[in-house]
Amino acid sequence: MLLFQKDAELLFPARLIPAMRDLRGAEFQELIDRLQNCGSEGDPEVLGFTLMMVRLGSCMTCTADSYRAMNGCTYCSKKTVRGYKGSDVDLREEWKSACREIEHWQQTGEAPADL
Repeated sequence: MLLFQKDAELLFPARLIPAMRDLRGAEFQELIDRLQNCGSEGDPEVLGFTLMMVRLGSCMTCTADSYRAMNGCTYCSKKTVRGYKGSDVDLREEWKSACREIEHWQQTGEAPADL
């Protein structure tokens, strides 16, 4: 009998944002603290972080029987953040860009290009 990982979801789950806090430096920690104070998963800043993580972690290509899914979203997302080659400032810029795309989508109905 094949059992699937209980921690595997279709896309990066916003519930994991707090678990990301201590993976990088002060700039990234401030971002996570900011996101934790947003109050809802539907907040544009939280959605922007989710979009960023979906892209960085290649969530769109993950399947239920893939190595990533078998390890679960928590493991995959932590590995993705730890392995990001840019600085914390670069990562924050990735997030800001994703937030702008979310805001554009909310205003126009045009989904981000690579989704």
